[in-house]
Amino acid sequence: MNAMPPLNHRDAAYNFAYLDEATKRMIRRAILKALAIPGHQIPFGAREMPLPYGWGTGGIQVTAAILGPRDVLKVIDQGADDTTNAVSIRAFFARVAGIATTTRTAEATIIQTRHRIPERPLTEGQVMVFQVPMPEPLFRLEPRLAETRRLHALGDYSLAQVKLYEDIARQGEAGTSYNHPVMVAGRYLMSPSPIPGFDNPKLHNSPAIMLFGAGREKKIYAVPPYTTVESLDFDDHPFRPMRAPHACSACGSTTSYLDEIIADDQGGRIYVCSDTDHCAENQGR
Repeated sequence: MNAMPPLNHRDAAYNFAYLDEATKRMIRRAILKALAIPGHQIPFGAREMPLPYGWGTGGIQVTAAILGPRDVLKVIDQGADDTTNAVSIRAFFARVAGIATTTRTAEATIIQTRHRIPERPLTEGQVMVFQVPMPEPLFRLEPRLAETRRLHALGDYSLAQVKLYEDIARQGEAGTSYNHPVMVAGRYLMSPSPIPGFDNPKLHNSPAIMLFGAGREKKIYAVPPYTTVESLDFDDHPFRPMRAPHACSACGSTTSYLDEIIADDQGGRIYVCSDTDHCAENQGR
C-alpha cells in the first residue's frame, strides 16, 4: 500500500462522522448481527441525513458507523470517482470526520459504492459499503413483506427460480443484466444491490467485508469474508456474467466492465471502463 493520503480538516461543529455515538452503536450492533447471519436482512433505526433518499443514505449511515480516524475513504458511483454522488459523499465525510480520502482502490480501507465493485481485487482489511435502494430480492414477485419473511424463513425461493426459468424459456438467458439475485452461504437469497451481473462473481469468497445499507427501507445485511456467494441459476443453464464485446477506448482493456457513451452527433459510440481508477492505472502503465 502507498503512503497514507493527507487528512482533511474536520469541522468541529459536527460530531465525528456526523451521527451521534448512540446511533452509531445501534448501527454497529445491526452490522454484527448481519455478519453473523450472512445474507439475512436486519432492521435498524435509520436516521434523517442531510441529503434525500436515493442518494445513498443507508450506505452513508453504515459508513459513518464504522469509520475511524485512521480510515481512508473512497466513494464511487457506477465505478466512477468523479460523479456528483461520489464527490458529494466524499466531501461530506472529509468535512464531518476529517479522515483521508482517496480515489485509488488500493489505498482505501473503506469503499462506499453505488452499483459497482472495483476491478482491482479487494484485500483483507478492506470494507465495501453498498448503497441499496431495495434490499428485498423477492419484492417484484411477492409484494407482501410478511410473506417474504415467511419465504426466507422456510428457504422457499421457488418464486425466484420460476421467474428465472420463464426468462430463460422466453429469451434464452436470464432477464436481469443487473441485480441478479445470489444465494449466500447456501441459505439466504440476497439482492447484491443493483450491481451488474458481471460483478456478482467478485462477491464469492471475497477477502473483504461486504456491508449493504438501505436507508429508506431501514435494513442492513452483510457478507463476511470468504463466504460462498452463488448467482441464482440452474445446473443445465449456469449463470453467465456478461460485458460489452469491445475493448476500452481509453486503456484498451478487454476484461473490465464497460460503459457505452455517445461520442458524436451522428450517434457514434465508444466504450470505456466504468471503473475510472482501474482505467487510469492501465493508461499509466
